[in-house]
Amino acid sequence: MAKNSGSLKSTIAVSLTNYLDAGAIVAGASGLTLWQKYLGLTEVHLGWLNFISANCLGAALGAIIGGFLADKYGRKFIYTYNLLVYMLGVLLIMFSVNFPMLLAGFLITGISVGIGVPASWTYISESSEVNNRGRNICISQMSWGIGPMIILLLGMFFAPGGYLFGWVESIAHAFGGSDMAVDTVNVFSSRIVFLSLFIVAFIAWNLQRKLEESSEWKNSKAEAKAKGEDSGLMHAFKLLFSNKIAVRTVCFLAGIYLTWNLVASVMGFFQPHIYETAGGVSNEQANWMNCIQWAIIVSVTFVVSKLIDKTSHKLIYVFGLLVAISAWLIIVTIGVNGKAGLWAFAILWGIQGGTSVQIFYALWGTELFPAKFRAGAQGLMFFIVRGLSAVWGLVFTYIYGENGEGFTIAAYCMIALLTISLIVGIVGCPNTRGKSLAQITQERYGDEV
Repeated sequence: MAKNSGSLKSTIAVSLTNYLDAGAIVAGASGLTLWQKYLGLTEVHLGWLNFISANCLGAALGAIIGGFLADKYGRKFIYTYNLLVYMLGVLLIMFSVNFPMLLAGFLITGISVGIGVPASWTYISESSEVNNRGRNICISQMSWGIGPMIILLLGMFFAPGGYLFGWVESIAHAFGGSDMAVDTVNVFSSRIVFLSLFIVAFIAWNLQRKLEESSEWKNSKAEAKAKGEDSGLMHAFKLLFSNKIAVRTVCFLAGIYLTWNLVASVMGFFQPHIYETAGGVSNEQANWMNCIQWAIIVSVTFVVSKLIDKTSHKLIYVFGLLVAISAWLIIVTIGVNGKAGLWAFAILWGIQGGTSVQIFYALWGTELFPAKFRAGAQGLMFFIVRGLSAVWGLVFTYIYGENGEGFTIAAYCMIALLTISLIVGIVGCPNTRGKSLAQITQERYGDEV
């Protein structure tokens, strides 16, 4: 029981990384229109912000660095230093007065997010017991949902016309004087939201740097040292690609996660903006809808956390993607111009989020690789997925158009991507439930690694 409690405690501490990951994406998204008006940004500018942010390229670059660093120097190494980089990026966003500053802040924050994600999922899995590994991964996903929900609430309260906007105006005028332009005052609501992320990052950094090193990683390093094996980063990279089972696993996991994430990354960053332009609702209404959707995601994930270690993984996986496809079918049938279609889409997308592919990617990604290159393999896949998502984000802005005129075409693209993820997942779903990480590694790799 004590060990079980310990794994839960460390899971909660590490899961704050997911809070900060999703929080950074949604904080940018919820204030996107405000920054657009303040800096005079075009849709292409918004596409570039998405391209280099925690949603795409920034996280991609960070992941491939962080994954191999976590395998070389340990999971604790990441937790000791990484969030200091995150706080630097957030500070840069908070004080941005032009597009290059904002872009640099998004990039630095994104890199930090990417560095932390492979280590966090790896640490959670390695510190969990056989009967609660899926539960703990789901808890980390709940943090990924709670972050956006809180950030959106703050965004709405501080937004122009929100309950606390008077306080925002007072702070803005205290910094810039009483003759500030309206758009300059309004963007302070987004600055304050990013300040909340800075505070959470500081708290998370103090908790995470006190964590003990993963025993799985220490045992793996001790075994490699006893055998006189090379433990360098390039050797780990070479080892990963020289093993046929590992390469097939990378292809499978990248296949299910990439196709799903190409859809989810767009929704994570552009969703409030889409609701406003294609759905025709106000910024406040869009954020309320998004907030309710995140509440649904958290609730459904909680239910899944109770089932995932006892129920067929394939069953949950298929259910989530069928719901996701159904949500986008509503776009091409009912549309999102009316409230019924918009709400149906929001609710269904919330349900799929609670059973999302990311849960299984995080779980299987830590189960299907041996400890010596477990984080590095995840970092590589995260790099591929978020990097291609960055390119897709730019393409999406051209398909979508300035006012959402291409949204139906985009919806067909989303349906196709989700269908591929469904098929690949059904074909390749592994049987890992109820098995220890050592047992899974032995069954898959034998004595090869």
